Amino acid sequence: MTTLTPLYLLAAEQKSAEVTDWSARIAWVIGLLVFIALVYWLMREGWKWRGRLQSDLPELATTPEGFADDETLLTLEGRYHASTTAGQWLDRIVAHGLGARSRVELTLTARGLDVVRPGASDFFIPAEALREARLDKALAGKVLPEGGLLIITWAHGETQIDSGFRSDRAAEHQAWVDAVNRLAGVPAATELTSTTTEGTAR
Repeated sequence: MTTLTPLYLLAAEQKSAEVTDWSARIAWVIGLLVFIALVYWLMREGWKWRGRLQSDLPELATTPEGFADDETLLTLEGRYHASTTAGQWLDRIVAHGLGARSRVELTLTARGLDVVRPGASDFFIPAEALREARLDKALAGKVLPEGGLLIITWAHGETQIDSGFRSDRAAEHQAWVDAVNRLAGVPAATELTSTTTEGTAR
């Protein structure tokens, strides 16, 4: 004989669907958004603070008149990554727009290096301000494969600056190192080593 289970026992065994606690979920989302906003605000304030510290850096030179008529030694299209104090690969310079990454078009002539950055500030490095060029793999926290960055060191006022570029055709980098070093008067036998932590250890 089949025993029938009372209906109230069946009802007790069934689990009711969990009710979503919307107030707790909304509070968690709001808290997360506030935290993200705080992080971005701190980053922005840190950027502005660094810019104030570098306020003594002179205005960047602009392209001289008639530069387009000069004999072009080399051109490059690629990306501008950052500029730092020379030899200090994490000491980013943000004054005068140097901290903004962008596309870049470089033109090298006997008069110097013209840096054109769509969407960011252009600048010009006179030939007499060029100090050296080398291949490296890291600058301002950006790390690439060995030799993936073209680093050009130049003098601006009392500051020596390392500016990092990456060509769309990385095979061009060595030609740029040779050309800039010739223009800067760097002896061909000089070995320019990396200034990253790995390079310093060598």
